[in-house]
Amino acid sequence: MKKDIHPDYHFITVKMTDGSTFQVRSTYGKEGDTLSLDIDPTVHPAWTGGSSRLLDQGGRVSKFKKKYEGLGF
Repeated sequence: MKKDIHPDYHFITVKMTDGSTFQVRSTYGKEGDTLSLDIDPTVHPAWTGGSSRLLDQGGRVSKFKKKYEGLGF
C-alpha cells in the first residue's frame, strides 16, 4: 500500500442533544475535539419509526410548511 494516503483516525468526543457524551474514532477535526449533534438519532423520527415529533429549531419546519401549504401535502 502507498504510505501517507490514509486519513488520520483519532479519538473525538460526540455530544448528544441530551448532554450525554461518548468517544469514537473519526477523521473529524483533531484529536480531542467535540462534535455536538443537532439531531439525535435516539429521538429522531427517522430512526425511531416516527413515533416522536421532530423539534422545530429556529422555525425551519413551520417555515417549510408555510411555504408549501397550498400544494396539497
